[in-house]
Amino acid sequence: MAEFKKADSMLEWFDQRLGVVNFAKVMMTEYWIPKNINFLWAMGVLLTVLFTFLVVSGIFLLMYYKPDANMAFDSVNYTIMQEVAYGWLFRHIHAVGASVVFLIIYIHMFTGIYYGSYKKGREMIWISGMLLFMLFSAEGFSGYMLPWGQMSYWAAYVITEIFGGIPFIGDDLVVWIRGNFYVADATLTRFFMLHVLLIPLAIIGAIVFHFYALRFPHVNNEHGEFFDFDEESKKYLAGDKKHSKVIPFWPVFLSKDVFVLGIFLIFFFYLVFFHYSFAMDPINFDKADGLKTPAHIYPEWYFLWSYEVLRGWFFEIAGISGKDLGLMAFGFANAIFLVIPWLDRSPIVKPANQRPYFKYWFWLMIADLMVLTEFGKLPPTGPNAWVGFGASLTFLVLFIALPFITKAEAGKVKGKK
Repeated sequence: MAEFKKADSMLEWFDQRLGVVNFAKVMMTEYWIPKNINFLWAMGVLLTVLFTFLVVSGIFLLMYYKPDANMAFDSVNYTIMQEVAYGWLFRHIHAVGASVVFLIIYIHMFTGIYYGSYKKGREMIWISGMLLFMLFSAEGFSGYMLPWGQMSYWAAYVITEIFGGIPFIGDDLVVWIRGNFYVADATLTRFFMLHVLLIPLAIIGAIVFHFYALRFPHVNNEHGEFFDFDEESKKYLAGDKKHSKVIPFWPVFLSKDVFVLGIFLIFFFYLVFFHYSFAMDPINFDKADGLKTPAHIYPEWYFLWSYEVLRGWFFEIAGISGKDLGLMAFGFANAIFLVIPWLDRSPIVKPANQRPYFKYWFWLMIADLMVLTEFGKLPPTGPNAWVGFGASLTFLVLFIALPFITKAEAGKVKGKK
């Protein structure tokens, strides 16, 4: 057993037992961040704060929510909204946070693609980030069902039906997920368990892994510049802060994050107090009715692009039904971002605007995702169906072409040298 001397302060007492000083150095005061970054690098802190809001508000909602098909709708729309003191506030925070968190996730994700932050040793950062995206998607979908409104019910019916297209086990898998042959009380309680326990625990674990993955290769910067973090940190510690290319996470970088967070919270609470229902469908304020199908079923806005990829294939090709083609395209669309570090075959680590071919690919992808999102909410009839098919096909082609485009880009740059 190690011998402990009498501590002169509370900090020293904890440091002897938990090594808090060294931990603070590793994770904060001597964790170095490049100087040449902009406000887009604050998205990680915004997401952490938003997740905290969702957890805290979710705990308060959990006190009054009834995961029962006969009581869920009333517990949300009457008990919480009208009878519980400040229940409306916690529901507003939770509902707005659920939408805004995906807005920030998409900004964070496309910032990483724009600046090539998944390259040169940062693959695990990207993979852990995409794992978080998948978990948040599962959390968002499971939570969307809990109010037990009309759109919640029928969106759950359509999305769970997707698994029926999986060969051999599809039909049994759908029944297992629903806990019944149709969306019912058993489905609600299963999704409730996933939403309040299993998926949040997985998200917390993935966040820890994501921050751990960031610790070693360090974050990228807006110029894609590589430098020796050890050398630059020595300059900073020696007092040459002007010429050092790095700053400590605490307190310098975090103070910038707090400034961006302050601006963001103004926007967030403006939505909470004045535009709570901006991302909610009016149909979802009607109680779920399995005998009354809405004229047009669609998920929340952050799933619309992948939903349009799914339903964009409405005709048979080479003997394969449109439903099966849509399912394959849907699986491709939701998995392809995970392997983008290996699809981008160019060694260039620069912003997209400094890459001769990739810049066109990037903005075409963004435009295509916007079209998919817009048409994902429209009825798939007439011209809408063909535009959706064209955008779905374009999405697949863009990612199939990416290795060839970036390989050609690498050859062009090498030829110039």
